[in-house]
Amino acid sequence: MSTTLSQTKIAFVGAGSMAEAIIRGLIETKVADPQNIYVMNRSDQDRLAFLRSEYGLHATSDPLTKETYLREADVVVLCMKPKDVENAFAELQPLLNEQQLLVSVIAGLSIAKTEALLQTNMPIVRTMPNTSSTIGLGATGMSFSAKVNATFKQVATQMFEAVGIVTIVEEEKLEILTGVSGSGPAYVYYFMEAMIKAGIEGGLSAEDAHQLTLQTVLGAAHMVQLTQENPAELRRKVTSPNGATQASIEALDRFQFSEAISQAVFRSAERAKEMGEQIAAPSPAVKSS
Repeated sequence: MSTTLSQTKIAFVGAGSMAEAIIRGLIETKVADPQNIYVMNRSDQDRLAFLRSEYGLHATSDPLTKETYLREADVVVLCMKPKDVENAFAELQPLLNEQQLLVSVIAGLSIAKTEALLQTNMPIVRTMPNTSSTIGLGATGMSFSAKVNATFKQVATQMFEAVGIVTIVEEEKLEILTGVSGSGPAYVYYFMEAMIKAGIEGGLSAEDAHQLTLQTVLGAAHMVQLTQENPAELRRKVTSPNGATQASIEALDRFQFSEAISQAVFRSAERAKEMGEQIAAPSPAVKSS
């Protein structure tokens, strides 16, 4: 397989928002050729027609055409929902080969379980992107199976750098990474909701509260990025003794703001692991009476 994605044939199994985010990034950054991108799903013809029209790629739900796409692909990207894994893998198993690279975007599904379900030793990359990938500002965690060589690592990294940053970690750290960046956008949205609500309750118009909150979050994130300073240090710089900001931080501390965020991160990580364990798990035995 080529070390550049421009010559690489990529098949996406699943045509949802994350598949589209990756595809859009690959095409808009001119990293991949649309004619080398193949997308498939079970039956949603409207979705496939949209992707075909929007990006100039190949898309199908026809079983024979899907088989051709999968056999010819250099990289196969698994983008189906966890609940669809068992049936989808049963169809995929005879069509894949160990010269291909398998990339999983399925939350919680371990490399070992992927190997077991597909009965394969092919190289596998497990990823955890977040929803900001849909606008090219994503954060993706990535882990490799032992079979992934340097060329495959380069290809996988290049794919996800087209939609944001990539952080390579040991697989056991992907759950906590899920808690930080996978679920992270939701924490920020929730925080913004609260700021907007308080602004409105204090007398601001809904539009003003929204715009002020949005710009505040954007500005703070850019400040951390541009200065490369620790957020704690930046917070200290804007917290004058006995000032309004200090009073607000003390209020957040009284309501255990930091502890709440920590608990959210750890619970997300825990739930991600639980979800992975539930994928294609045997049904509990029914006791006879």
